[in-house]
Amino acid sequence: MSNNEELYRRHRVVITGLGCISPLGLDVPTTWANIVTGKSGVGLITHFDASDFKTKIAAEVKGFDGVALFGTREVRRLDRFCQFAMAAARQAVEDAGLVINDNNRDRIGVLVGSGIGGMNTFYEQINVYFDRGPTRVSPFVINMMIPDSAGGAIAIDLGVHGPNYAITAACATGAYSIGEAVETIRRGQADVMLAGGSEAVIMPITVAGLNVMTAISTRNDDPERASRPFDATRDGFVMGEGAGVLVLESLENAQMRGARILAEVTGFGANNDAFHITAPPERGEGSAACMVLALKDAGLAPADIGYINAHGTATILNDKSETAAIKTVFGEQAYSVPVSSTKSMIGHQLGAAGAVEAAFCVKILQDNILPPTINYHTPDPLCDLDYIPNTARPATVQHVMTNSFGFGGHNATLIISRFDRY
Repeated sequence: MSNNEELYRRHRVVITGLGCISPLGLDVPTTWANIVTGKSGVGLITHFDASDFKTKIAAEVKGFDGVALFGTREVRRLDRFCQFAMAAARQAVEDAGLVINDNNRDRIGVLVGSGIGGMNTFYEQINVYFDRGPTRVSPFVINMMIPDSAGGAIAIDLGVHGPNYAITAACATGAYSIGEAVETIRRGQADVMLAGGSEAVIMPITVAGLNVMTAISTRNDDPERASRPFDATRDGFVMGEGAGVLVLESLENAQMRGARILAEVTGFGANNDAFHITAPPERGEGSAACMVLALKDAGLAPADIGYINAHGTATILNDKSETAAIKTVFGEQAYSVPVSSTKSMIGHQLGAAGAVEAAFCVKILQDNILPPTINYHTPDPLCDLDYIPNTARPATVQHVMTNSFGFGGHNATLIISRFDRY
């Protein structure tokens, strides 16, 4: 059987709904409008007093009101990352026009991961334990901490009974979750999956830890220009937070219910560098192999890809490693395929990043515009591709690739394509 014949036989998986919470907006339309205009969501940290920290900046979600969405009682039982995930899931279901009832709830699943989980809850409750003793710890502390709590809360909120689990793959979590949700549908275990990632860990212990690692920017005097992927003056990533959730469906299910199909997930690749706990290999061999796996899964050649949403964290090592990997996979075409990092505007949302960036890829196909890499002013000889500097670019493309690479060597690549009825 040829690759194309195999693609025809298995379940095709389409995207019918998008939801996100980001530093540039509390929904997809607002976030995307700000991304296209090149707005930065980075500012001084307000979640805690960062005056004694080397890094005093982050890309915080602004104006999010969990109480208004879920009520006071429920918010007490939900970590911030869980609230983000639930809000994004509700948006995605509404965007998809998906009516959940007794006829379909058993065939709708959830795969929403988190790189870290309920760290805010852990941090708060460990202080309660030391200050007030073991009997004063919240009875909800365990459920609020564990990374799969977002998926469980979404299932309860929406009343869905299909497969429900979480993936934790550091900063590759969001993309990995979407890819594995696609596989769940391809296997026939669900007709619909709510998939993505959520993260909310802009807090003292994480900022302190990343400072000690020298992984995050200390450009405190100019927050909006601090995240500068691929620029020679980059000095680390900017922490972000938020959530992204996509509604994925088998093509048959989407067509049966007359859904508006936004795009199709055609390729997924995942592997591991097995090189270093935080650093990527200099030539990006693992991430290159991951991109090749996604291309093979999609039945596409490198020449078919019209845009790459880069992992593009703005760390010295990641950006040159990813650039080298793209050159390995795309050869001379690497210099003509547009590449950009939307992390230049919303920071690095860690476990949520790949899911939010997948939503951006869908919007690219819908609106025929490629988002920029802002704050790109000083070329790096080792990062010499077309990074769409500073200004969005009109373009009509058929297939887009999005990369997510995480601590521990976790790699995930998705290919998202215009829906073709063939």
